[in-house]
Amino acid sequence: MSESFYLFSNGELRRKDNVLRITAPDGNFKDIKVNMTRDLYLFGEVSLNTKTLNYAGQLSIPIHIFNYYGFYTGSFYPKETNVSGKLLIEQVRHYMDDLRRLEIAKSFVEAASYNISRNIRYYYERGRELESAIKEIKTLRNKIQYAEDVNSLMGIEGSIRKVYYECWEKIINQEIDFTKRVKRPPDNMINTLISFVNSLIYTSCLSEIYSTQLNPTVSFLHSPGNRRFSLCLDISEVFKPLIGDRLVFSLLNKNIITEKDFEKGSNYYYLKESGRKRILKDYDESLSRTIKHKSLGRNVSYRHLIRLECYKLIKHLMGDQKYEGFKIWW
Repeated sequence: MSESFYLFSNGELRRKDNVLRITAPDGNFKDIKVNMTRDLYLFGEVSLNTKTLNYAGQLSIPIHIFNYYGFYTGSFYPKETNVSGKLLIEQVRHYMDDLRRLEIAKSFVEAASYNISRNIRYYYERGRELESAIKEIKTLRNKIQYAEDVNSLMGIEGSIRKVYYECWEKIINQEIDFTKRVKRPPDNMINTLISFVNSLIYTSCLSEIYSTQLNPTVSFLHSPGNRRFSLCLDISEVFKPLIGDRLVFSLLNKNIITEKDFEKGSNYYYLKESGRKRILKDYDESLSRTIKHKSLGRNVSYRHLIRLECYKLIKHLMGDQKYEGFKIWW
């Protein structure tokens, strides 16, 4: 079974016969078994050449790159092999048609907000004072169906997340100063942790989209733009509450990650390498966790749920089955 490979070492990444070899400055090396690698995550200072990229492209292995501070920089996205001109036409057609685009965008927000509500309710049932937030989000969710365009829908989604993030001080056991989301740059340990975990979900969505015939640059909730795979942003919204937020709550409430795992720059916080490694370990375990799928009648991993979401979207675009965003049922 293919796995993600996280590389923290500095050195040179080169093709060596039928493997990718990372060679450290002291000459020590490690071979990466490419036949078992889904994608590569580079966190160290790694040099590579076109021969390496060509080989990764030949094997359909995306490479995700993070800078020294652990912030996501970008991805090497191999040439698509699963292509469908008909699907691409339908994907663009649904984006260009305001009503069709809005229908899909509403499904993303409806599912994401439902999953957010499930997270809040989980902690409410365990004694946290979150009743007012549950009612407020329910009121906001009722407005989704009446949104007349994507911009107003994004406004509703933003309001829901604002209420949601205001709950985090009651959800997290550690003493934190966090009531709002700040991204560029993250200004405290919680925002840094959210940014790092969300970037992992984004890249996981990109890797799963790559395995389908969807085009990652044509999106519906987020506007397509230059230098980003905006469909990943759409799909990741659905899975942030299940995979990302629950991981953050677990890391902090179990004291797996504490303030000692962060360093402060001139105007931002960033994770130390030791903290990133612990998060990646738990993140991989989260993606490998399985649940019995209601429709399929068999166990599937959280990672495979992302792939299934892509397939559901394809069926909608091709007119086979209306898309409904993934909602937590357990």
